[in-house]
Amino acid sequence: MDNILFFVDKIIGQEKDRVKEKKREREPVDGVSGLSIGKEEEPARENLLRNRSCFFSLISIGSFSIPKFMSENNDAAKEIRKGEELDSSRLEEFLKDSLPRLEGKLTLRQFPGGHSNLTYLLTFSNREMVLRRPPLGSKVKGAHDMKREYTVLQALIPVFPYVPRPLIYTEDTSIIGCPFYVMERLRGKIIRQHLPEGVSLSPAQAGRLGRNIMKVLSRLHTLDYQKIGLEDFGKPRGYLERQVQGWIGRYRNARTPDVPDGEDVMAWLEANKPPDVDHPAIVHGDWKPDNIVLDEEDPTEIIGVLDWEMATIGDPFMDATYTMIYFNEKAEQDALGISATLPAVLRASISREELLEHYRHYSGLTVPNPDFYYILNMFRLAGLLQQIYYRYYQGVTKDQRFEMFKTTSHLLIGSAQKVMARTG
Repeated sequence: MDNILFFVDKIIGQEKDRVKEKKREREPVDGVSGLSIGKEEEPARENLLRNRSCFFSLISIGSFSIPKFMSENNDAAKEIRKGEELDSSRLEEFLKDSLPRLEGKLTLRQFPGGHSNLTYLLTFSNREMVLRRPPLGSKVKGAHDMKREYTVLQALIPVFPYVPRPLIYTEDTSIIGCPFYVMERLRGKIIRQHLPEGVSLSPAQAGRLGRNIMKVLSRLHTLDYQKIGLEDFGKPRGYLERQVQGWIGRYRNARTPDVPDGEDVMAWLEANKPPDVDHPAIVHGDWKPDNIVLDEEDPTEIIGVLDWEMATIGDPFMDATYTMIYFNEKAEQDALGISATLPAVLRASISREELLEHYRHYSGLTVPNPDFYYILNMFRLAGLLQQIYYRYYQGVTKDQRFEMFKTTSHLLIGSAQKVMARTG
């Protein structure tokens, strides 16, 4: 058994170039001026109790058996998939002309995870790098914008040492047929449902890792985006309104007769949407454990954060509450019959409430209504998956993997409805 979230996160990216938006949301990140990272002390237990009631209502989504090919290790580079090959000789010539002191012949392999931007391992005798390019056949204007992704990494690297160092970007399509960029390779460990081979965590270490996940997120959210050159990166005003209305429209457009209509969830989101935050921040957009790279020697320390293609400027609480989805707790698993999304030691050592309190402690920000953000994140995920299922339902794709998303839509909408019932 493997939780559907981990498979879902690897394939939903392919729908980004199918989302028909007249105006794609592109938002730089407003750093939070005047806020500072909190001290290293453990947050007081009494602070946890203040916010306990709001997060007791959160319910994780379910899971079911996933075929073996869906749960294989996607962290190791492998042979390049047929049809996704690159012109090795032309690329080698370009890289050696552009970057100093590359030695030996270029060898290429591909990281197989994901169906959005394609990612390749570039190896010379004295250096390893990673190349990112759009998926084949991407036609939607603005989707899979390599320059945008490169720009946010360039802006962050001097002030946020958890991003891969970007090395070069080009729009010269004569090299591999599309724009692309190259960045340094980060070597480390990634935690999924189970601990990576060779990694063990004591309860104390697991608690420290959970705390560091929120500490690094807080560091991102308290950056001043204007000071690092991202003042034109996006539009924080109206961010939540665009999220709510955008995903309502996408879900309705992709709705099929065999999934919930979700109208009650849509109405609830419209009625309960909070005002714009007065401290917009750089939003990663996909802040989850398997986008976080851990130090090989000390797996409680974070050395990198991957997948910045959804980064924007907006409401930082979307990131903070999205992270909570992955920390489904033992009581939920027993009650709902779901499997774990993270290793047992990590789930047993830190609760969602503690994670949220760590976020408050380090960022100085308190999530005012976690239930709203949780429901919106669930509905957003339902919309992404329903767009994939719609293509399967219409016969546009025969990929049998996508049939499961009918069930996932029921789980996600049902989870949101349960939270709504508890909150009133």
